[in-house]
Amino acid sequence: MSGGLEARLREPLDQRADFSEVLRPGWTTLPAGEMARRPVYLERTGPVPLGDLFDLSGEPAAHIRFSGALRRADRLGLGLTEGTVVVDGSVGDDAGVGMAGGVLDIHGDAGARTGAAAAGFKRGMLGGELIVRGSAGPETGSFMRRGVLVIGRRAGERTGLGMIAGSVVIMGAAGPDTGLWSKRGSVVSLGEIAPPATYAYACTYRPIHLRVLLMHLRARYGLAVQRRHITGQYRRFSGDFAETGKGEILQWTSK
Repeated sequence: MSGGLEARLREPLDQRADFSEVLRPGWTTLPAGEMARRPVYLERTGPVPLGDLFDLSGEPAAHIRFSGALRRADRLGLGLTEGTVVVDGSVGDDAGVGMAGGVLDIHGDAGARTGAAAAGFKRGMLGGELIVRGSAGPETGSFMRRGVLVIGRRAGERTGLGMIAGSVVIMGAAGPDTGLWSKRGSVVSLGEIAPPATYAYACTYRPIHLRVLLMHLRARYGLAVQRRHITGQYRRFSGDFAETGKGEILQWTSK
């Protein structure tokens, strides 16, 4: 087999599991046998090799696909710097925290603080592309510095909290206080959103840079970006004026 590694969960996780060490730098060249030795920290049991939980196969090609019931898998993709990681299903909290490069493509829901800042750090996602095809929990993308984060369905409250830069694209409804305390960066809403009171309406226009981004997301990931989203107009709200006021919320409008 070629084209990357396959990691198939043998049985559903019966306790929360910390995957923060699994995709640390160097994983892209590891054969299945070496990848199987990377530790997973179980909440009650303690550290176990990845190979005790997953059947691993394939050849290293800077690509890995995880499959199985992973809703209790936390911190998957923490600090990711390279390669492509695909999850066939949902994951737990802190997925892609502090990631700086590569792709994390989650074909389900993600928990709280996806793509956010790691504990004790002031900067969240530093680069790469993080795709959540389902819904995401609260404070997704908080303190984001660079990169692209996409939420295919509903975004939890305080998404993009304290953003410094980067782009968050929400294809469904945005939760309360999305974009709160943003310093810079863009929150793009293709669905319903209520900008915080500390934002102000600026204008309605067709942002060319957003057209390029949306076409890229549709072409590369097959996301359900419609032509009306690519060619349509967006209401621009500037904020957060409780901070620098240099961030923005772009809300698609049919009018």
